[in-house]
Amino acid sequence: MKQSLASINVGSSSIKFALYEHPGLLLLLHGQIEFIGQSNPRFLFQKASQEAQTVSSIPASNHQEASTFLLDWLALQEEFQILRAIGHRLVHGGKYDKPQRIDRSLLAELHALEHYAPNHLPEELALIKRCLERYPMLDQVACFDTSFHHTMPRVATLLPLPRHYMSMGLKRYGFHGLSYEYLLEELCLRSGPQAAQGKVILAHLGNGASMSALYQGKSRDTSMGFTPASGLVMGSRTGDLDPGIIDFLTHKEHITTAEFTHMVHHESGLLGISETSANMNDLLAIEARDIRAAEAIELFCYQAKKWIGAYATVLEGLETVVFSGGIGENAPVIRERICEGLEFLGIHLNRQANQNNAFLISSHESRVAVHVIATNEELMIARSTCRILNL
Repeated sequence: MKQSLASINVGSSSIKFALYEHPGLLLLLHGQIEFIGQSNPRFLFQKASQEAQTVSSIPASNHQEASTFLLDWLALQEEFQILRAIGHRLVHGGKYDKPQRIDRSLLAELHALEHYAPNHLPEELALIKRCLERYPMLDQVACFDTSFHHTMPRVATLLPLPRHYMSMGLKRYGFHGLSYEYLLEELCLRSGPQAAQGKVILAHLGNGASMSALYQGKSRDTSMGFTPASGLVMGSRTGDLDPGIIDFLTHKEHITTAEFTHMVHHESGLLGISETSANMNDLLAIEARDIRAAEAIELFCYQAKKWIGAYATVLEGLETVVFSGGIGENAPVIRERICEGLEFLGIHLNRQANQNNAFLISSHESRVAVHVIATNEELMIARSTCRILNL
C-alpha cells in the first residue's frame, strides 16, 4: 500500500513543508507559510499536477499560530491520511553527526542546545512537540544542519578563545548542512562520483548565505561558525563582525545585548547597508539610481569572491563550484560579478548558459566546472528519514 512521508522545515519567519509518496519519494504536495509575525503572512501550496494556490490573511502572528494552522490544514488533506513518518529539519544537532529518531531523551538533549541557536531551535522543537502530541504513533526523525560539517578537521572548528570555553561547546559548527548534502548528491548524480569526490566549493547564497569547501565528499571548512550569523554578509545578518563593535555601541549608543543581537540578525546585511531591502531582486532593480543598493550588492559579491579564493587555498586547488540558494540559483548577474576576476583560478563563465541558469555555466576554456543546482532541503529530509527508519 502506498504511504506518504512529510518533511517540515521551520525557518525564522517561515515554515516549509512537503509530502512525498513512499516508496519512490514522488512529490505529492508542498508549500510554505511566509512572513510569520509580520503584517502580511500568507500560505502557499501546490498539489501534484495542479496549479499553485495562495491564501492570505491566515493566523500567523507567531510560530505557534502558524504551526497550528498548518497542522490543522494538513490533517484535512488526502495525502496526509496515509502518513508513515515525519522528518524535521533542526538547525543545530550538537554532537550528532547523522539524523536521529526522535524520542524523549533526544528532545531533552536538544532543548539543552536552545541557547546555541535561540533564533531557530525553540520554534523548531515546539513544532516537533506538537507533532508528537498529535501523532504519537508515527515515527519522527530529526535532521540536523550541523551534521554535515562533523568531518571538518579540528583546526577548522577551533575558536580563538580561552581554551576552557571549549568545554561549554564553543566551537565552529557550520550550518546549511542539509542543503550541502543534497547538492553533493545531485552533483554526483549529474556529473559523476569523480566530480563529487574532487575539490569542490558549494555556495548556498540566499537570505541566509554560506559556503563550504569539500574534498573527497566531506566538508573541510565552512563560512558559518558558532551561529548562522557568521561568515558571508546575508539578507539581514551581518556575517563576520569585529567584536570591538559591541563595546563601542554599548558605550556610545547604550545598546543592550538583546538589542545588539536583534540588530545583527534582523537589521543588518543587505538590509542594513541599503536601508531599503534584504531582497537581492529589489536591490538589483534600483542599484542604478540608489548608491546604497549598489554598495550592498557590491559588498555581497566582494565577500563571496573572497571566500572562493580562501577555500581554493584550503583545498589546495579547485575543480568545481556549485551555486545554489535563492540568489545563487536565480541571479545570473550576481554569479557573473562573483566570478569576474577569478580567471586566475581557472574560472570562466559561458555568458549565455549563465543567463539561462543552466546546470553547467562554465565555458569550454574553464578549468573549473561551474554549476547551478536548485537545492531541495525538504527532499533531503525525506531521503534521510527513509535511511534512518530503513524504509
